[in-house]
Amino acid sequence: MRIGIIAPEVFLSWVAARTNTIRIGHGVVCMPFGFNHPVRVAERAAMLDLLSGGRLDLGAGRGGTLQETSLCGVDRDRTEAEVEEALRIIGRAWREEELEYHGELIDIDPHPILPRPAQAPHPPLFLACSRGETLVKAAELGVGALVMGFAGPESIAGMRAVYDAARAERDGSRFVSDAVNDHFCVLCPTVVLDDPEEARRIGIRGQRFFAQAIGHWYGGAGAPDEAVVPGADEAAELRRAAEQVVARLHEQDVPVRPTSTATFHADHAYGSADEAIAYVERLREAGADEVMCLVQMGTVPQEACMETLRQWGEKVIPHFRGGVNARTGDAAERYAGY
Repeated sequence: MRIGIIAPEVFLSWVAARTNTIRIGHGVVCMPFGFNHPVRVAERAAMLDLLSGGRLDLGAGRGGTLQETSLCGVDRDRTEAEVEEALRIIGRAWREEELEYHGELIDIDPHPILPRPAQAPHPPLFLACSRGETLVKAAELGVGALVMGFAGPESIAGMRAVYDAARAERDGSRFVSDAVNDHFCVLCPTVVLDDPEEARRIGIRGQRFFAQAIGHWYGGAGAPDEAVVPGADEAAELRRAAEQVVARLHEQDVPVRPTSTATFHADHAYGSADEAIAYVERLREAGADEVMCLVQMGTVPQEACMETLRQWGEKVIPHFRGGVNARTGDAAERYAGY
């Protein structure tokens, strides 16, 4: 089975050395203490921000699957609380001359923490959000939201409403830093080729692998299918895979919710550059401030990944660069690098 990126700070340092303008999105660092001590995260992230010339965005997640937590002895019941304390410690380490922290879960005696990040007061902080509760927490902590976008723009609009409602009601007492980040960043599965039908076929096949992999690691389903069959009706195969999920939940007497099959929704930025632009416009109308392109999904061949990046760089991003976000009125340069 294919694996993800290991030691992401090393990879992102390589990316930073070969680029000049794009943001370096570290989404996400698993922040429970057994995975990463908060001070070490602050140090590594600050160094990456310096090496990139102040282009880092730092996302936090809890890595809550048994596959992840069992390796490092992480207490799954403490992961959410530890992520929140880690964000507080990181924000403080970047802003104060000497870090001292005494919380419910960890105590840190006075220490100078170096280096300091290039961005002042520090890189934007984000939280991975897959549920309404985490969207509310992100807003209350004053950090941006990184959300899955598989269910489509209508679902994104609902998630944005939850985030905005929590922002409107917060009183600032839970902020992890005085540098508040309210950006709402949405996952955008995409494959863009000159042949739109081939792009859709490749993208939907890759998405089926991705969706099955999530079901395997998070829900105990079987291992994802990696076979690529030439000429297959991939949209039909994706629907069939979603039906199998529903059948398995029925067998286990587990309620079937809209989120149960959200990752099997096929309407994404697959196709031509114009179709990708139209889809991103829908995401923006739904409330997305930024998008995170998901391209390398299991079975997607490397040449399709590289061509997608080229098409986004030459055709999709220029459409949005220099414009104005219709929802907020903000200039779009901040969003154009995603």
